[in-house]
Formats: sequence, structure tokens, C-alpha cells
Amino acid sequence: MSILIDQDKRVLVQGITGREGMTRTKLMMDYGTQIIGGCTPGKGGQEVHGLPVYDTVEEAWEQAGPIDISVIFVPAPLVKNAALEAIDAGVKLLVIVPDRVPIYDVLEIARAAEANEAKFIGPNTLGLLSPGKGVLGMMGGRAKSAKEWFNVGNVGVSSRSGGMTSSTAYYLSRAGIGLSSIVHVGGDAVVGFPHPEVMKLFEADPDTEAVVMFGEIGGSQEEQVADLIENGEFTKPLVAYIGGKAAQSGTRFSHAGAIVEGGRGTHEGKVKRLREVGATVVDKFDDLPGATLEVLGRS
Repeated sequence: MSILIDQDKRVLVQGITGREGMTRTKLMMDYGTQIIGGCTPGKGGQEVHGLPVYDTVEEAWEQAGPIDISVIFVPAPLVKNAALEAIDAGVKLLVIVPDRVPIYDVLEIARAAEANEAKFIGPNTLGLLSPGKGVLGMMGGRAKSAKEWFNVGNVGVSSRSGGMTSSTAYYLSRAGIGLSSIVHVGGDAVVGFPHPEVMKLFEADPDTEAVVMFGEIGGSQEEQVADLIENGEFTKPLVAYIGGKAAQSGTRFSHAGAIVEGGRGTHEGKVKRLREVGATVVDKFDDLPGATLEVLGRS
């Protein structure tokens, strides 16, 4: 089993005729994701990699059948309209790849998603990958490297950093640790699937025995994960690393959402809270594989 993506999910690519859309569609297809077509207004009737292009999501649904997931590769100012169009058409999961999406647009997308019982990952996300089953977005770069880098197994990965999502999964795999699903939650201050929501999915996944989390300063995602553990809502072993130890108040650490403000969201506070509830928190990123092997041995 995997979370969010497998071979049976039917996927649409919004913005498929753009450079990124075309390139990443090839990655997803080659990896085994079931792409049923793409959507670009005014480009209906064309083909990309042999896939039909539709003018609207509604047209794609009518002609190609039900759509489970839409992956969005459009310029940031157009993301809101693309996302709302997909939600209105009945799509229940969106993967919003672009960065620099205005925060008020994200809040509007969130309201629409909640009203229609839909979910979204991102914005500012590489997407997610379930080894051997499917990929959404741009994780792994090319299908060949994605297949070589990430082993199939029973450890989930959730990360706030795009580059460190792939690095975490890569080094775990090199240490002989197999992975169930890999999720980049997104680097912005407001995202649709923060760490706590990903943990709930891993908790319900019978094929995930433990989870590795790459956290960062800023916000309260990691503290909320600690709350889940404390309340018995996440019971599987958790190994974590928190980036941004040297950042001072008001300093942004790489991403829009990784900023310490007024003493909130500090590295020290996150590490302390996670350790209080029994999570394994390593001081160095390089220690993640060894700590994970140790935790798997204990469990």
C-alpha cells in the first residue's frame, strides 16, 4: 500500500503544454503514473507525449472519465484559477508545484477545497513519490534516476525542503532502508498537507512501520506532530532532523515558511518538544540513516 498515489490513480496535468509540464509529464509517465491527459486553455485538441490536451478540466473529465488527481504546472498568478477549476470539476487531490503563489490565493484554494472535501499538496512542492508505484510532480528528476535512487520498503519520509526530501530518501535507500512513500509538503508558510496531515496518512498505512521527518524552523508543524504523538494519534516510531539551528529571530532559512519570529518556531523549541514525546531527534543530518536503522531494530 502507499499514500496518495499508486498505479490506479487517474492523473491530469494542468499546464501540460508548458516546458515544465511537458518535461515532468514524461517523468511521471515513465515511472508508471497513470496520466490520462492534460489541460491548457486554448490548446485543446493537441497532444503531448501521445496524451490528449483539453481546454478545461471539465472537458477532460467528460471525455476521458473521472480524474482522481490534478498536478498543476502553471505560472504562480494563474494557480488559483487552475486549482479552483479542478476542485469545481470534482478532482479531490491537487498537487500545486509552483512557488511564489500569493498567500491569499492559497487561502482561497483552501476554503474551496474544504467546502468540496478536496485536498491539496503544496504550493511550492516537488510533489510525492511511492517507490515502484507512482510519482506526482518532479521528484527524482528523471524516471531512471528515481527508480535507481529510492528503494521500496516500509519507511515513510515527510519533508519541508524540496532538495532535502530527495536527499533524505536517497541516503536512507543507500543505507539499505526501503521506503513506502516520500512527501514534500512544500516550503511556504501555508500549505495544504503539512507534516501532521502526512503523519495521519502514514499512521493509517499498514505498509509504513516508521517515519523520517525533515523539519525546519518557523511555524508549528513539528510541534503539532508532537501533539499527535502525545495524544496517541501517531503511534509509529518517528526519526527527525530540524534544519536551521543557527538562524536568529527574523532570519528566513531557505523557504518562505522557515522563519523564526518573536521566539516562535525555534530550532530549540521544536527539538525539545519532539524529544519530550519520545521521538528520536538527531543533531546532524548525516545521522538520519543510522538512527532509522536503530529504531527499526528496536521496533
